[in-house]
Order: sequence, then C-alpha cells, then structure tokens
Amino acid sequence: MKKKVFLSLAVFMVAFCFTATALAADTVKIAVMEPLSGSFKDIGDRYYEGVEYAVTVINSQGGLLGKKLEAVPVDSELKPDVATRKATKLMLKDGVKFFCGGTGSSVGGAMSVLAEKNNLIYWTYGQEAASLTGPKCSRNFFRTDCNTDTHSYAMAAWVAKSGYKKVACIAQDYSFGQEGTTAFKRKLKELDPSIEIAVELYHKLGEKDFAPYVSQIISSGAEIIFTPNWGNDLTLLLKQAKPLGLKAKFIGYFLNDDYCIRGVANDKAVIGSIACENYMLSIPLKANQEFIEGFYKAKGFYPSWLRGKSYTATMFWAAAVKKAGTFDVDAIIDAWEGLTYEGIAGKWYMRPCDHQAQVPMWIAEIVEDNDFFKHAYVGKPTMIPAKDIEVPCNETGCPGLAK
Repeated sequence: MKKKVFLSLAVFMVAFCFTATALAADTVKIAVMEPLSGSFKDIGDRYYEGVEYAVTVINSQGGLLGKKLEAVPVDSELKPDVATRKATKLMLKDGVKFFCGGTGSSVGGAMSVLAEKNNLIYWTYGQEAASLTGPKCSRNFFRTDCNTDTHSYAMAAWVAKSGYKKVACIAQDYSFGQEGTTAFKRKLKELDPSIEIAVELYHKLGEKDFAPYVSQIISSGAEIIFTPNWGNDLTLLLKQAKPLGLKAKFIGYFLNDDYCIRGVANDKAVIGSIACENYMLSIPLKANQEFIEGFYKAKGFYPSWLRGKSYTATMFWAAAVKKAGTFDVDAIIDAWEGLTYEGIAGKWYMRPCDHQAQVPMWIAEIVEDNDFFKHAYVGKPTMIPAKDIEVPCNETGCPGLAK
C-alpha cells in the first residue's frame, strides 16, 4: 500500500513539474523597469498598467505567436545600478530577453548598455534624452516615443507661430531637462531669431520651494514659460506659481498629466496653459476611442497619458515580433527596423538608422470643460506631423545602426 502511494506521488510530481515547465516554455516575460516605490511611484505604476493592459489584450486574442505574455513589474528605484542588477538576475534566472521602461533617462542609458552586452531588447516609451538614440545609440535599444529634440521642436514651433517674443525656461537640472531646454532654444532661434529667452533656470530633482525661481520669471517679463518638468516637480511648480503672482501661461512636456492637475488643486493655475505629448486621451481617432472604452471597462478608470504611451509601445514591439515570426532577438531587431505601426495616437515609424520612432505630436490647451474629468484637462488637440519635427539621422550623433 505504501509503495502504491509513493508511486502515485512520484507520478504526480513528475506530471506537475512537466506541466509547470511546459507552461513556462509557453510564456514570454516582459520585464517592466519602473520606479514602483518612492516619490515617483505614481509615474511607474501608470506606465506598468499600460504594459499590463497591452499584455492582457494580446493574451485575450490568443497570445503572440502561440505564446502567452507576462508583464513582470520590477522596481528600478529610479537608480541605474539597481535596475541593471535586477535585470541581470531576471536574465540569468528566468531567461528574460525583453525589457522596457519609461522613467529616468539615466536608467534607460544603463539598460541600453546591458541590453547590447547581452543581446537583449530594451525599449523605452518615456525616457526622452536625445542622446539615447544619438551618441549613445545601440542596436539593442529602441525608443517608441519622441525624444527631447522632437518634443521641444514641436513646442518651439507652436510658440513661434503664436507670436510670443519673451520666453522663460525652467527645467530639472540633469541630462533630460538640459537637453530638452537646449533643443527648444535651438529650434526657437531657427524659427524666429527675434524671440528672446528672458531667463533660463535649472533646479534639482525633487525641489520643494519654487518661490525664488518664480520671482525671477516674473521679473524677466516673460510672456510664456517652457518647462520639460515632470512628476511632483511639475505639480509644485504650477501650484506655487499662481499664488506668487505669476500671470504668464506655461507650455510643457507633461501638462496633460491628470495626476499633476489634480494635485495642483487650482484649475485657474493651469487653464490656458499648453500641453504637448505623443499621446493624449483627447486624440480624435477611432482607434483611441475604442482603446479608452476597453480600458475603462476593464479597469474602471481612464488610460490617461502614461498608460496610453506604454500600451502603444508594447503593441509596437508585438507587431515587430509578429513580423519576425519568432522570439529570436536578432530577428525581432531586424523586423522592427523600418516597421510602421498604426495605433491609437496615429502612425508610428521605427527609423532604422537610430531606432528612434518617428511619431506625430499632439498639442492642446488645458480647458475647464472636458470629456474625462471634473477638473480642468486638455481639450481637443492639434497634430504636428512627425516630418515637421524630424531630426535628420546625420545630425543625431548616432553613427548608424541599420545593416
């Protein structure tokens, strides 16, 4: 009797292990490298939710090349060394080959090096420092959204067209803020040399007191303020500016962040300012409306801003995998180069020479009445075509990646 029980248990364990191994072999993991703790946790959470929803949609349609996908949340802590250490563990222990992230260009730079060294694929939907697809470009790194050059060029074009003559700039003092501001000034000078940069200010990440900066902006007489700030730094800047007497409006990278606007808790401080991004809830495309409806039905809240960016990026990667017909890294890289994807924010094209996606930008004024929230939010946007803000390959600093 004991021998029969033992044999039955042995058979069960063998069957269980075989099933677990088979399931693991039929699952492809995507490691999502985001700050899931600390001051920028809300940014990381929303990016992860977009990737997770894309995985859910793909799996509900039968998976990708017959395999199920799994989004694996990884807390980067917004630290390059932490991100690469955790990614290396996943690569060695679980054989993970696909990584993505959107927060912190320094993290993106470190992940790009890791991906190239180990022949992995890393894509970003939000790490915008132009250098990542410029001098630091890599065959194993893809950017599916805009970069600081194209993002800033779109806003410079709007400012020049709108007739402003005195502009202030305020940015976080690290590579992303510096590169974004430099690109904005360069394009503005090209479009209209008569426009004056009245003041140019930089502050540390995590600044709490913006009073000294706001005072300098007011004194400069600037008519509009350019800022690539994001997260709590943007919220506090907007929240403190109006009570200090600032009347000029802002034009910013991430002013369509509903968390930020809600955190300001003063619609008058944001109405009239201008948001510019490659994804907005208010994009008037049928595909976007269907995406919003599906996401809201599944989650109970809107896929604003970051969720839409990371969702579309993951779908873009999946399209490259389908084209390759395999999960082989080199084949996917070849398939992604030159690929066009029609998604919720328009037509995206992955440029072979530097792996910088050419995407249209959307620009809109923050208005009081909108279709999504009780607080102020972006109105109907205008599209700026990708060709109007493109930086030629030979001007990026990337030596060229295409074979």
